[in-house]
Amino acid sequence: MKKGTLLSALFLLAVGGLVLHVRIHYFMVEDKLNPGTTVFDATKFLANIFPFIDVVLVTALFSSRRTAAYGYLLNGIIVIYGTVFMTHFSLARMAAMNMPPVSILTNSLLPDIAIAWADFFVGKALYDLYMKREA
Repeated sequence: MKKGTLLSALFLLAVGGLVLHVRIHYFMVEDKLNPGTTVFDATKFLANIFPFIDVVLVTALFSSRRTAAYGYLLNGIIVIYGTVFMTHFSLARMAAMNMPPVSILTNSLLPDIAIAWADFFVGKALYDLYMKREA
């Protein structure tokens, strides 16, 4: 597989994750004191930092063989943090709403976690391609 194909897949998965995140955690919220106006919500903005770093920095780091190891490391850290956060929020939401365990597949963030891990494995394939060329 070619580097450009894997880099494009990595970028598109990261963009997809960022768009999902912005849609779920949109940081311009309606002001409850002044209906009809929006205000900046820093907490929701911070929820979009990891996906933004994934799109910009991880893609840039994977663009070069010299920095691919840093991209691989940062991509892995982001996926692990994302998995922990999304699992926590899914389980907390399910417990608060008293959902049955079978709803893990339909009402949790499991599909989003799968997208994050797909992003990681594309990054791993790209990293392996760079390491194969060095050997």
